[in-house]
Amino acid sequence: MDCFSAGSRFLLLEDGHIFEGKAFGAKASMFGEVVFTTNMTGYLETVTDPSYEGQIVVQTFPLIGNYGVNPADYESRKPFVQGYIVKEWCQSPSHFACAGTLDAFFQRYGIPGLSGIDTRALTKLIRSAGVLRGALTDDPQSITTAQLQGYQIGDAVSRVTVQAPERHPVGDAKYKVLLWDFGVKDSSIRRLNERGCDVTVIPSFWTARQIAAEAPDGILLSNGPGNPEENTGIIAELQRVIQTKLPVFGICLGHQLLALANGGVTEKLKYGHRGGNHPVRDLVTGRTYITSQNHGYAVRLDKLPPNALSRCVNANDGTCEGLDYTDFPGFSAQFHPEACGGPKDTEFLFDRFVQTMEGRKATCR
Repeated sequence: MDCFSAGSRFLLLEDGHIFEGKAFGAKASMFGEVVFTTNMTGYLETVTDPSYEGQIVVQTFPLIGNYGVNPADYESRKPFVQGYIVKEWCQSPSHFACAGTLDAFFQRYGIPGLSGIDTRALTKLIRSAGVLRGALTDDPQSITTAQLQGYQIGDAVSRVTVQAPERHPVGDAKYKVLLWDFGVKDSSIRRLNERGCDVTVIPSFWTARQIAAEAPDGILLSNGPGNPEENTGIIAELQRVIQTKLPVFGICLGHQLLALANGGVTEKLKYGHRGGNHPVRDLVTGRTYITSQNHGYAVRLDKLPPNALSRCVNANDGTCEGLDYTDFPGFSAQFHPEACGGPKDTEFLFDRFVQTMEGRKATCR
């Protein structure tokens, strides 16, 4: 280590690549899947998105941290990234709501940051090789190739879900929604509250019997991290919920779990979709929307269950972005309609969910 300058930090990748830059944030060695996001703003929303559990995030936009840290921008109770990589981080942020710097923020939560590397070269490497396992460390000699190659994101949902129900009521509520938490972003709760929904966030380990006892008008399946196929217990309970014919709306991981519960198949993408500029085409209306996304898995269009209709596809690579179901009032989206950060073009999906709940209530009167 004598040959390395003070303040150096390293990104080690499983394929042998090493990037040396400057340290910020916590002094810690951390393993993770190295992924990139193309968001130009909303870095606080990114690092507090539970879908990034187990991952080291690379920002492709070169300057990060210029408006500092504002807790009002958090999407969850804390950051979930394993590490954070930027070209340049702003040490003197300027914003009327600024409550601190990224450096102090990451120190508080034990997350290492790395700056000053060629993030464009790193992004091109990931695009070519696919998602790579890596480690951020101040001591590269302490990390072995076997450690890097052995890293796995396992049981991720259990680490991000709430442990007990959390109530988010509104005055004069018209609907009661259970939000099944696999790694929910707070913006989803706000979008539902704005539409007159009392929201109860429930843990991922709840059963169909517990859900039925709450007598909800509808269920939202949240976004979240990890391989969807690992969640066998959730999928089994979701199959029982589907049989009740309750309205169901799935987002991101929730979209994938809903497909799996109906007999679909998922696959891991080469490097995933992460950022706020992903075009999605609605096959029914013909419109294309710019969407916010954060996922590394997708539902296979060539193995859709017979009760699922393809509704939306990614305009770049043709992957599945949305499904409608024919035998129960359910639909899902791979992208994030609540945005934050990103475009809000598809918030109307929350209106569609409310209309579905209203339709079911009308038939039950």
